[in-house]
Amino acid sequence: MTSLKRTSSDDPDFINLVVLLDRDLKIRDGEDHSFYNQFNKTDTIKHVLVYYENDVATGCGAFREKESDTAEIKRMYVHPDFRKRGIASAILKELEIWAAEADYTCTILETGKNQPEAISLYLKSDYIIIPNYPPYKAMDNSVCMKKTLY
Repeated sequence: MTSLKRTSSDDPDFINLVVLLDRDLKIRDGEDHSFYNQFNKTDTIKHVLVYYENDVATGCGAFREKESDTAEIKRMYVHPDFRKRGIASAILKELEIWAAEADYTCTILETGKNQPEAISLYLKSDYIIIPNYPPYKAMDNSVCMKKTLY
């Protein structure tokens, strides 16, 4: 049985998944990790999703306000043992629904060129590549994307 829980960044399951995410990103980002890591703090995120499969936390995602009409998708992660099952797509879709319920008209996100599976997910989910937004403007490794919700 699967379920999605709406929570906040103080959720222990979310915190545990983010530890795994950060380990993965440290490897993928290499020398750029400290730059990216400063923008991935999770202590004040009010909109967090945790995905469960048979009561095991297997994935997460979040959003926070970037502008009054724009939510920024953050902290998307699925545990490697549970990938290729549509979990990331389910998390992303629910984040978009929740953002629309909160009156955001679009979502934006930043991912990295060293995360091709993430880029593929977002393109399949109707995101378009946009110019890098601050603070990622000068980062060659960054790929910024946007989706209009309604």
